Amino acid sequence: MKQTFKKVMAVSTAAALAVISLAACSKSSSSSSDEIVIGGLAPLTGSVSLYGKATTNGAQLAFKEINAAGGVNGKQIKYVVLDEKGDAQEAITAYNRLRDQEKMVALLGDVTSTPSLAVAQRAVQDKIPMLTPTSTDAQVTLTGDNIFRICFIDPDQGTTMAKYASEKLGAKTAAIISNASDTYSVGLTKAFTEEAEALGLTITASETYGKDDKDFKSQLTKIQQTNPDVLYCPDYYETDILILSQAKEVGLTVPILGGDGWDGILNVAEEGNPQEADGVYFTNHFSESDTSEKVQNFISAYKEEYDEDPVSFSALGYDAAYMLAEAIKNANSTDSAAITSALQSINYDGVTGSISFDENGDPIKPILIIKVENGEYTVADKMNIER
Repeated sequence: MKQTFKKVMAVSTAAALAVISLAACSKSSSSSSDEIVIGGLAPLTGSVSLYGKATTNGAQLAFKEINAAGGVNGKQIKYVVLDEKGDAQEAITAYNRLRDQEKMVALLGDVTSTPSLAVAQRAVQDKIPMLTPTSTDAQVTLTGDNIFRICFIDPDQGTTMAKYASEKLGAKTAAIISNASDTYSVGLTKAFTEEAEALGLTITASETYGKDDKDFKSQLTKIQQTNPDVLYCPDYYETDILILSQAKEVGLTVPILGGDGWDGILNVAEEGNPQEADGVYFTNHFSESDTSEKVQNFISAYKEEYDEDPVSFSALGYDAAYMLAEAIKNANSTDSAAITSALQSINYDGVTGSISFDENGDPIKPILIIKVENGEYTVADKMNIER
């Protein structure tokens, strides 16, 4: 099912270059009267560029479909996405350009939490509605009433996986290995630990590593010696695959659990051996095995457009684009306050579920537990979020 990591990189890089070129050509001081400008921020280069490209690809596909169907309220969507390189200051600079030069009426982004936190403060000051598809830090939407997200927050994922480990896997003990320099990993670890302990699980070990670490055998050996029932590893799949392989090398063969950063692990599993990741469980927003017409139509369109399989970031970008368009349509206006109000009351049936927002701008929707089995992603369970 999944293509090789090399091919995904090649296709995504080509798509990203097209996006950058489009944005570079869009330097008018104001938008055309028959266009609605939606700004986009994403890391299209740098260490987390895979996530930025996947999210942007999903959003671009949605806006292409929307424009082909006649646009919104008789106008075409002009989607201008800028590369912030995964850096908060770069994100602020790009945001200022989208606000001042492109005259965006809404922002789709950012993709990761640290730049999103920085940009959200500006969006609140400017009263520009901001919808992040993928920033999971709980603080992002607490910045203001005009900030929304369609992904789960960190506590949702950590809490849900702890419950699954206890109630469905029968775990009595758990160990944790996490990235101490990453807010995503820290947030999921905190939520998992608190919920696991509340459920009576014993945390046998909690080891950490740094941003650029590649060798985890010392931490994994310590964990292996505590004989846990499960190992929680909330990071992104480029690091997860290293931990997965090294865990086996030190004799740690218990189920490994994680968050949505594991989505894409089959892209980087040893070529020709997708079963390398068998037995991994992770929380996620989306599954290709969903047989609903909406999901399957999205998958087909995405493959046709990009010659690769979508991941959850692609699906979240796609849903975010459609939700912004729906909010503008419902508001029948490009006024910021009207769009914000429309988002607050929206109920959208997307490829990542039926989505509405709570009082904080966080999504109300079920969370999937994905299991890698026989080299494929399968849905092990669907659980309701409890906040």
